[in-house]
Amino acid sequence: MVNSEQKVALVTGSSRGIGKTIAIKLAKKGYRIVINYSRSRQKAEETAEEIRQLGVDVITVKANIAKKEKVEELFQTIDEHFGRIDILINNAASGVLRPVLELEESHWDWTMNINNKAMLFCSQMAAERMKKQGSGGSIVSLSSLGSQRYLKNYTTVGVSKAAVEALTRYLAIELAPFKIRVNAVSGGAVDTDALTHFPNRDELLEDAKNRTPAGRIVEPDDLANTVLFLASPEAKMICGQTIIVDGGISLLT
Repeated sequence: MVNSEQKVALVTGSSRGIGKTIAIKLAKKGYRIVINYSRSRQKAEETAEEIRQLGVDVITVKANIAKKEKVEELFQTIDEHFGRIDILINNAASGVLRPVLELEESHWDWTMNINNKAMLFCSQMAAERMKKQGSGGSIVSLSSLGSQRYLKNYTTVGVSKAAVEALTRYLAIELAPFKIRVNAVSGGAVDTDALTHFPNRDELLEDAKNRTPAGRIVEPDDLANTVLFLASPEAKMICGQTIIVDGGISLLT
């Protein structure tokens, strides 16, 4: 086990996209990193290698965090390698994109398990360790504008993201006495691999670009920078909030 005084950050679903950006930015701040992935070992190892080039200790852990037993195994690996955790970023997400009348039970369960059940149990297990360490910590989860606004074919994901924001508030109140801060970041449309699953991807991106007052769509760096701020001591009095990063598009009717 390495020096237990060096802080550790777990970013779920961090082999690529926004999660990768967050993990690298945390590594540049000196945090040792846990890269969690469910499918692409190659992508996870490529991300880990970028972090090693920064001189930072990093491990990759394959875990389908939609299953509680896999979350337990993930945290056992963290315990064995690092012996602590200081920051949890609930970034992993998935969902079925279909009209509401076409949704099936499997679609609902798949989305809620990855986006909500995983968040609950990852947050519980991280908080237990943060509480035991006695130095507090930070939990930041990723949401989206679909939590509050209608987006075509977005029912399962939108509802699950509304639950992310609600769970953020409940966790924040109950964990605050232990100096554990819990917040969320909600982003507008971001051009990542995940967006390739949207049948109207090009239309969505073009519309977002044209309508965003800031003049461009949100980029992974925009979300990652806000996540890092919320995870930092500078945000110590921000508790249970969802910060919207969308260039102002949600202000338009």
